[in-house]
Amino acid sequence: METLILFAPLIGALVAGFGWRFIGEQAALWVSTGLLFFAGLLSWIVFLSHDGVTEQIQLMRWIESGTLATDWSIRLDRLTAIMLIVVTTVSALVHLYSFGYMADDPAWEAGESYKPRFFAYLSFFTFTMLML
Repeated sequence: METLILFAPLIGALVAGFGWRFIGEQAALWVSTGLLFFAGLLSWIVFLSHDGVTEQIQLMRWIESGTLATDWSIRLDRLTAIMLIVVTTVSALVHLYSFGYMADDPAWEAGESYKPRFFAYLSFFTFTMLML
């Protein structure tokens, strides 16, 4: 479940950035926003079900060279669970607010599709914030 929280914004960024031509501009916006709300919901579930014991969750092996082995992992404790809530919930609300904010953009020109790129940047920023 923790990996879904971490990688849902990245999936949303990839869909909005590269997949919008296949699924449409509005669908890409909704998918990226929906994945953020899904990550926010899972963050609340992780926070409420966390028993206070620190967990080390390995995502993947990052570097392995000779006797050096470095893993890409996260440490899940109470503070991490709170920060997951803050980052995903605020970002999901920013995504939702951006729907209305970008709807009547005076700088928009006919035939221009920049909204999926904007949402891809927002989702990727959320992913990088979660990786901190």
